[in-house]
Amino acid sequence: MAFLGTSLRDLYRERDCKRKRVSSYDTTGGNRDFLKIFPGDKIDICEISGSGCITHIWMTMAPLDDSLEEFLHRKVVIRMYWDGEENPSVQAPIGDFFGMGHGITKNYSSAPLQMSPEDGRALNCFFPMPFGKNARIEIESNTERPIKFYFYVDYELYQQEIDSPLRFHAIWNRELTKGIDESVSNALYCFGGKNTTGEGNYVMLEAEGKGHYVGCNLNIHNLRVTREWNWYGEGDDMIFIDGEAWPPSLHGTGMEDYFNTAWCPQQEQNTPYHGIILGGGPNWSGKISAYRYHIQDPITFDKSIKVTIEHGHNNNRSDDYSSTTYWYQTEPHKEVSPILPVKARLPLPDILPFNEEDLKKCFDY
Repeated sequence: MAFLGTSLRDLYRERDCKRKRVSSYDTTGGNRDFLKIFPGDKIDICEISGSGCITHIWMTMAPLDDSLEEFLHRKVVIRMYWDGEENPSVQAPIGDFFGMGHGITKNYSSAPLQMSPEDGRALNCFFPMPFGKNARIEIESNTERPIKFYFYVDYELYQQEIDSPLRFHAIWNRELTKGIDESVSNALYCFGGKNTTGEGNYVMLEAEGKGHYVGCNLNIHNLRVTREWNWYGEGDDMIFIDGEAWPPSLHGTGMEDYFNTAWCPQQEQNTPYHGIILGGGPNWSGKISAYRYHIQDPITFDKSIKVTIEHGHNNNRSDDYSSTTYWYQTEPHKEVSPILPVKARLPLPDILPFNEEDLKKCFDY
């Protein structure tokens, strides 16, 4: 059999493939096992021909002098292309792609994605990425200084055609959500109103084709400063399949519920398929990161899918949202727009409140 799964139960079975790797090793035999990537560079780190499947990716990077550059993982972009396509199937800041936003890294572990020591700067991905003719991975740097970039791309090559028309996709999005005027009572701001359309929800994914959605990471910066109840996560997830009207067949009961947690959580925990990487500060202030991966329960669609979540109940809150979603689908996929310029990707200041000039610096581009 050529296309076995990866469960422990299947490990003894014979496999009909060739195991391969592309890496940044020093081809002279020395120890300079990295690529130099300069600010503004856009380079292909991997080009594979044939029928096959990428099974694991490991990456790490740093400025050439081994120092740290602030928000480095939002300044570097990863893209992937399958079977000669010109519009990418994967496009995201590199840190967000590997499971955590805000331009930072932290040790955590899920089934498909991990950030590993030291300080989460070793990035790992185990999502399988099949291709029928070729695969290409591109790195774009918008850093302030040159970086050294280390990587492994592990893959299998097959003698026969790949056994599925579906291809791996991932897309990053960011939005400064627009809620209601905070002059209303806190109870109304947090819990008031009725959402009967889903039209104002934060949209994580809109895809066209046939396939299945396999999860997301969601990163929120709570921009509200108050001593009153300031829970950010009262919004319901709403997933619309094949153009269905509201209410969708997949309608949730609150953000923490979609991420398989409960009771306005702040405790950080990592499980294979869901977790909280960042829990926020006092009164749910600051920055939050959570993930939910539908590995055991993928969400199928025949024509289209729209994955959304309210930003606060009835979309009443104004916060900084960003997300990376992951899915498999037939080609061609819906065209991916160019990623936001680096200035518009960077996190907002941690110190609150900040003024309109701070917002303008990040979002006026």
